[in-house]
Amino acid sequence: MKPVNIVAAVVCLALLAGPLHAAPSVGVERITVHSVSLEGNLEGESADRTVIVYLPPDYATNPKKRYPVVYALHGYSINNDIWSKEIKALESIEGAYANGTQGMIIVLPNSQTLHNGSMYSSSVTIGDWEGFITHDLVSYIDSHYRTIADRASRGLAGHSMGGYGTLRLGMKYPDVYAALYAMSPCCLSARGAPSPEDAAQLEALKSPEESQKLGFFTRGTLAVSAAWAPNPKNPPFYLDLPTKGGVPQPSVLNRWAANAPLSMVDQYIFNLRRYKAIAIDVGDRDGLKVDAEDIHTVMQNGGVANSFEIYSGDHVSGVADRFQNHVLPFFSKTLFFTQPAAK
Repeated sequence: MKPVNIVAAVVCLALLAGPLHAAPSVGVERITVHSVSLEGNLEGESADRTVIVYLPPDYATNPKKRYPVVYALHGYSINNDIWSKEIKALESIEGAYANGTQGMIIVLPNSQTLHNGSMYSSSVTIGDWEGFITHDLVSYIDSHYRTIADRASRGLAGHSMGGYGTLRLGMKYPDVYAALYAMSPCCLSARGAPSPEDAAQLEALKSPEESQKLGFFTRGTLAVSAAWAPNPKNPPFYLDLPTKGGVPQPSVLNRWAANAPLSMVDQYIFNLRRYKAIAIDVGDRDGLKVDAEDIHTVMQNGGVANSFEIYSGDHVSGVADRFQNHVLPFFSKTLFFTQPAAK
């Protein structure tokens, strides 16, 4: 018997079968969206925001098809580009599709500010970030891409500060989104005054440039002050700090507390009941676990159906796995993938 040339046989079979075609991949577009809502803010934040858009594999080859959209919000101290790497966005999205998730448009906006985070809030100091996310960005995506421009086909998700933004915006804008997924949401309960050491550092600041040397949490105090305690008559930061001469200022702390979702949730229960689905998850080694479970319970007691999961991990571990195997399948099951009938 003559030896068989395995390589030659494989080549011949391939030629007989015709050319091999790789599966279509996810499209990635990096765009800039101008936000009217952010114009004229005192902090000097740019109204031109970078946005990453992930298009489903058949977007280019199926020109008549429209898709639901998921807006995914990053956390504090990073931007959308860094977060796309943390969640391994391209690989995670393709992995989700390989596991049966339906194709959708996924949008990652950049909400990093001078003090490293907008808190997805609105003030004269930082600008109207609520307006940017819920109106300007949504309007742009709907007018430039083949979306199903209906709340039933629109979802909102985010991690950490983005999880906070998901719950905050979700409470206030039920006409925009139909489903919410908050990953390890931060900042749910009212914050106290910073330590004496941090307070002294903050009160000693003379310029925005000096603030760049502050630690993570100390700089975060500037971010929440700019978002929740703006003061247009107090340059150069245009905000009120939570201490003066090291003494906590109740008026400022009360303004902070008014922006804590656990303080807000009761007044928005009826809005939250309108959602088709709400999910919250958090790691068992995450210090945010208690607050996340508390808001789940408050919503549940208020008649708001929502799922809550504690998984094995800390605040940042497993975010790519969660995005691929939990967040995207959640929206695949809850959003509408067909154009709603005309009313």
